[in-house]
Amino acid sequence: MLFYNGFSLSGEKDFFSDFLLQSELCVAGFSYGAQKAFEYVYATQKRVDRLILLSPAFFQTQRPSFIRTQLRYFEAGKEAYVEQFLQNISYPCKQDLEPFLHTGTKEELEALLTYRWDADKIEEVARRGTVIEVFLGAEDRIIDSAAAYDFFKEHVTTYWIKDAGHLLLERE
Repeated sequence: MLFYNGFSLSGEKDFFSDFLLQSELCVAGFSYGAQKAFEYVYATQKRVDRLILLSPAFFQTQRPSFIRTQLRYFEAGKEAYVEQFLQNISYPCKQDLEPFLHTGTKEELEALLTYRWDADKIEEVARRGTVIEVFLGAEDRIIDSAAAYDFFKEHVTTYWIKDAGHLLLERE
């Protein structure tokens, strides 16, 4: 399976073992990695049976001022920004993400925040025979998971995990 990591993370795939399929025909991604996984599947000519999007980064309902503010905070103090970001990712389970830290760049953050999920592209991938599944946590502090759910449920199989956050782990 091909797996794409989230922003400022590396090696977090094991958190999602309950959701992933160990198959050469499966592609998955977490958060920012979900965007990258989708674009890979959309662009590839290779057979992909299943695309798994775990807490896909979804900011297209945010105002431009939100995006500018996030980028300014990142530029003003990358370490503090990423520390708060990791705390929000781990909520509500309080998982220590320090061992998985791989600080991202401003360009990656900007790409993540400005990415637009395109319904036509999603439907094109599905028409090719790729099963697309989206997993969202109701307690997510990174994205507006309700808005993401409303968008994705119109196009693909979408799962809503009531007591989970961005990592899709429930409160300990």
